[in-house]
This record gives sequence, structure tokens and C-alpha cells, in this order.
Amino acid sequence: MNTQAPEQSKPSNFIRQIIDEDRASGKNQGRVVTRFPPEPNGYLHLGHAKSICLNFGLARDYAGICHLRMDDTNPTKEEQEYVDSIMNDVRWLGFEWKDKFFHASDYFLQLHDFAVELIKLGKAYVCELTAEQMRDYRGTLTQPGKESPYRSRSIEENLKLFAGMRNGEFPDNGKTLRLKIDMNSSNINLRDPVIYRIRRAHHQRTGDTWCIYPMYDYAHCLSDMLEGITHSICTLEFEDHRPLYDWILDTLKTPCHPQQIEFARLNLEFTMMSKRRLLELVEGKHVEGWDDPRMPTISGIRRRGITPEAIRNFAERVGVTKKNTTIEIELFESTVREDLDENCARAMAVIKPLKVVLTNVPENHEEWIDCAWHPKKPEMGSRKVGFTREVYIEQDDFMEVPPKGFHRLVPGGEVRLRHVGIIKCEEVIKNSAGQITTLHCSLDPETRTGMSGSNRKVKGTIHWVSAKHSLAAVARLYDRLFTVPNPADIDDWKATLNPKSLELVDTCFVESSLKGVPTLSRYQFERVGYFCLDASSQSAGQPVFNRVITLRDTWAKAQGTGAP
Repeated sequence: MNTQAPEQSKPSNFIRQIIDEDRASGKNQGRVVTRFPPEPNGYLHLGHAKSICLNFGLARDYAGICHLRMDDTNPTKEEQEYVDSIMNDVRWLGFEWKDKFFHASDYFLQLHDFAVELIKLGKAYVCELTAEQMRDYRGTLTQPGKESPYRSRSIEENLKLFAGMRNGEFPDNGKTLRLKIDMNSSNINLRDPVIYRIRRAHHQRTGDTWCIYPMYDYAHCLSDMLEGITHSICTLEFEDHRPLYDWILDTLKTPCHPQQIEFARLNLEFTMMSKRRLLELVEGKHVEGWDDPRMPTISGIRRRGITPEAIRNFAERVGVTKKNTTIEIELFESTVREDLDENCARAMAVIKPLKVVLTNVPENHEEWIDCAWHPKKPEMGSRKVGFTREVYIEQDDFMEVPPKGFHRLVPGGEVRLRHVGIIKCEEVIKNSAGQITTLHCSLDPETRTGMSGSNRKVKGTIHWVSAKHSLAAVARLYDRLFTVPNPADIDDWKATLNPKSLELVDTCFVESSLKGVPTLSRYQFERVGYFCLDASSQSAGQPVFNRVITLRDTWAKAQGTGAP
């Protein structure tokens, strides 16, 4: 085992400091074994991504191992679909568990036997209080609880009743097994918590073998122990559960006692981080599914076109703290932009086209212009872009009556057509309804590349695609799913869904060099934004490009809250 400290380039945090101290003292023989234990009852989201990066990253940096464990103790909500998606998401983020893939259900027999041992120690009893009665008996944060009338049962009676629970002799929820700790404890989690309940439900792995299932707090610490976990890293809401974690292991005198450490979970503006509420969005058809690119799920993020590198970088930037905070969405978006700007090839696309006829270019003119895939990375090579007499430009790049500071095309005005030269608007063609359909422009041949006037200056440069050599495509323009920074704080949170979170545009054209590219290929459409070829790839025979993110933050301006 490598006992050297992690790379100095890795930013320190309180968890790394704990591990460093443990290794310096020889605790755990210098080993670092972590785990990521999701419940397979939904798709993972950005909050889970932070935990994945933390747990697997620590194991990597300390030459340890991180286990992937499915917390499959509630068969009524768990499905193999979710197990498969979790495995795909962890791998997509760049992490591997090798042969350390486990399920809590692997330990059902051992967990049962530990429960029997707790009964024999006089530390657990079978209770017949209903869930409502149990809540009444539990007390409050300021009032102590009351002991269950079944708390004083003998060890022999409890053993017999627990065996009956396992054998299916009692109805669902008719009895529970509870720990005997302290009903007067200031920590409600120690007021005789339930560790087993009766639930006749078919389990995806164990079938109908069991009709009793362990509760999370009980299964969690013992699963960690059985796997030899050294550092059990949880989110902050489990801090009050740590005394119970330790009590179970101490009472059973287990040979291994993992250390539970809590950190602040990820909260991100304009985002919902509750699997239950994300499920409501899916089931209510507010989104297209778990992998809808507007969702904060890892599968949605992947389909949108965000890279795993960007997610790992974001998790690093957010850092690890003990204080719950909400991260500004701009930090996430800027991290995504930086990654895409560095790594995305460039291409030209017109989302909402306006035809331009270059009247002094011959009708049969056809040339192929060599354009770099990336202006700062010559190693990425170049592609050929077709140029013809008729091209499309963005509708927004022309205005008959422009506002002050508009530096694009206007009647009688000039603009540089990227990679081509300077054009001048000579005539505006409209239909019978007064809508602009075509612009007639002239191309200054002296401003072509290599010509004497190629350095002539004009204030605006716009992009284009050839009307002949372009591909019709569909663009999905995604935006934030919610209109308020903290939708989880609002009772009627669905009322804050952004009605403009998706704009479907089926009029766009992209340059022909993108024909046949693989799905999930990412490009910066020059002056438009970052786009990714959707995993579904086709809509009525046309490629579909998802907008990953805009070139810059346009949200504040669109909402009227930022500088113009």
C-alpha cells in the first residue's frame, strides 16, 4: 500500500486532513477504502456526481479503492433499470470499481444474524406499535420520548417473535424490530430506532426469500464494516445519525469500525436536487424523461453534451466543506464553457435563416474554403466549407432600423462574411405580408483572402452557410428548467418551471462537414453557442443538435436583471 501523501496539486480540505492524520498515525495500516452507496430508486444527479468524484477521487489519490454498493433495502422502489443507469453514470464520469461491486442485499443473512445477536444482548426488541403510535411515543426535539409497552419483553420472547417476522407469520407492518437505546436521548435518532420492518415485496435480487428488510441506518454501518471501509463519507444530513452508526458497531464489537465523515451536499441555483421531485417531473410529463437535457441527472447532462471532465472540474471547484450553501449557477456554466471552448471544434450553423443572394457572384459559382476546426489548435486540422452565390445568415444579423451600437448588416451597410469577405446590402426583398424573405448583396472581391483589400476594416463579422452545401437540421435550444434560484424553497415549486426552457427550431442549417458525425459530437457553432448531436440523432430524417450552453451568460439580460 502506498502511504505517500496525495499530490500537492490537489486542494486540501477537512476530509483529506483527517485521512492524512489517520495515515500518519498508522490507523487502518495506512489503507484508504471508501464507498459510493446509492439507493437504486432513481437516476443519479449532479449532487451524486459530487459524491462520486469525492469518494472515487480520494481512493485514487491515496492509492486506495472505492466500492460501488447498491443500497437495495427497499424493494418497493428499486429497479434494475436504476442499477444499470448508476453503473453507466459512474463509468461515464471516469471512475471504475474493478471487482468491488456490492449490494446491501449481499449481506441480508449477516444483517439478520447481527439482529439476532443484538436481541441476545438485550439491545433489541420486537415492537407492535403502529407507525403513528411510534411517532407519538418518540417525543420531540424539546420533549423526551416514552418507552414502548413492548420494550421489556424477554430475550426469549423477542427471539421467537423475530423468527416469526422472518417466517412471514405476521402481516406487513404488524411488527418491527427496534434497538433498545435511550428514549430520553437529545438525539431523536437514538430513541429506539426501527431496524427491521415486515414488507412482502419481491426483491429484484433475492426474489421472495425475505419478507423482512433492514432499515438504511442499520444496513449502512454494517455493510461498511463487512466491506472493510475505512472512511464512510456521507452528506451533512447524516451527521445526527453518526451516533447511531457508532452505537451499532460498538455494541456488536465488530472487528472493523469505519469512520463516518459528513460533508455539505451540492445545492445549485435554478436546479432541483431531490430524486422524489425529479421523479414527479418525469411522471407528470413536465420533461421528456430522466435523460431530458434540462434535467440535472447525469444521464440528462450527458445527453445535453456536457463532458465528464467539466463535471469533475466543477466538483473540484465547489470543494468540500461542512457548511450547506447554494452554488451560483454561473460557476457551473462557466466551468462548462471553459471546457467546451478548449476542446470543441468550430463549425458554422444558422438557427433562424435569412437568405442572402450575392448578386455579383456567378450563379454557378462553387468553391470550398479551408477553415480550421479550432483557431488555437492547428493539430485538430481543418475542414472544407462550401461557398456559393446563395447563403443563409441569421435573421438577427440584419435589421432595417437598427438600434444604436448594432454592428451587423443594415440596408446600404457592410459586414464581413466570415472566411469570405465584405458584403454590402443593396436591396431588401419582402413578401406580400411585408416580411423580409431575401437580401440582395454585393461581395467586394478585393476583400477576399489574399486580395489587396482583404485587410479593409468593417465593424461587424457574421457567420453563414451555403444554401446549396448545408444540411437541414433541428436545434433544441435548452435553458434553465426553473425561473427562480431556489425552487425547492417554494411550496408550489412546479409553478416555477420555466415555460421557455426548451425552444424547438426546425429551420436551421449546418455546414455540410457535419454530415454523418457520431452522436454526442460537440461543436461551437460560431457566434451561436455550444451544441451537441443528440443521442436520438434524427427528427423526421434530420439531425438534432442540442444547445449545451450559450457562448456567454445571457440569462440576466433576458430577465432584465443585468446590464444591457
